[in-house]
Amino acid sequence: FAEERRTGTMEMLLTKPLSELQIVVAKYLAGLTLVVLSILPTLIYYWSLVYLGASDENPAGNIDSGGTMGSYLGLIFLASAYVAIGVFASSLTKNQIVAFLLSAMLCFFFYVGFDSIGSFNFLSGVESFIVNLGILEHNVNLQKGVIDSRDVVYFLVLDFIFLFLTRLVIQSRKW
Repeated sequence: FAEERRTGTMEMLLTKPLSELQIVVAKYLAGLTLVVLSILPTLIYYWSLVYLGASDENPAGNIDSGGTMGSYLGLIFLASAYVAIGVFASSLTKNQIVAFLLSAMLCFFFYVGFDSIGSFNFLSGVESFIVNLGILEHNVNLQKGVIDSRDVVYFLVLDFIFLFLTRLVIQSRKW
């Protein structure tokens, strides 16, 4: 969105017979597709461990496939959250570098910021609530390969919130 506004093509895009939501979701899905296509070649490492690591003592497939696939799923959920945050940050400014820096700061804050704030001792009783707002708490289980519905719902809601905020920013240009 930052480049669209800088070059003046944002107005042309908004005059097309598309809703703001369709535009936002299309840009989000394009970014997510790029990330998923970047992750797919790393499955070669998994294949290498499964088949090339076989020996007389260790049969082929002597790897925790469930944990590995759960980690990949967790990585895709993490990427989806980062893409949603990036699309939101891009909608706030005309400069791509500022959008990148804002996105990096927001991603960093959501990953470790809530965990750091929750570690303060003066927040009696609400530490766990604050920690649960952050990505790190929900990503730990997914990194282990444990797919919990609470973690999946967290990432889906986080994506929805940032895409909704992006839509609001795009709509606010008309006000």
